[in-house]
Amino acid sequence: MGRTRKKGEAGAPVVIKKYANRRLYNTETSSYITLDNLAAMVREGREFAVQDAKSGDDITHSVLTQIIVDSESRGQTMLPAGFLRQIISLYGDAMQPSVPHYLEAAMQSFRANQGQFRQMVDKALDVSPFGEMAKQQLHLIEGAFRGLVPGAAASGAAEPAKQKPADKDDLASLKAEMAALKAKLDRLDN
Repeated sequence: MGRTRKKGEAGAPVVIKKYANRRLYNTETSSYITLDNLAAMVREGREFAVQDAKSGDDITHSVLTQIIVDSESRGQTMLPAGFLRQIISLYGDAMQPSVPHYLEAAMQSFRANQGQFRQMVDKALDVSPFGEMAKQQLHLIEGAFRGLVPGAAASGAAEPAKQKPADKDDLASLKAEMAALKAKLDRLDN
């Protein structure tokens, strides 16, 4: 998983055993857990390895993929169909070995840019007369996007309450507000 461990955590990843009946057993807590529990561990930055209980094989990758499939099937879509088609088309292609490294680097860059953007917005809002109101709006927008990025909930912010999917008018309104905020930031930059 490549992520550094949080302070106070032991050096070795938590071992999760998956049994033939599809049950997951957390050896750290000596309890059965769900895929949702594993997803929460990812968001918290906890390292774990999933092993097939019978063979001892590492099946972490397939379990993480299953978490994504379950999230996507519940309507929490983040991966556009075109992107998925492109990924599928690369299986067996000569470029396949380089794709995982590229995707990981792209996601790390996205996370770094997200942090820099957040700092820039905070600095710009501190000098704006409408700064407090804009900060509240940005906080709501961040809450909406928090579920899109693995590990984002580990930043210390509370998880947003589950909301009904926005209708097209709400989405268009949010896009317009985002465009207006970006235009204001661009003006402040100049």
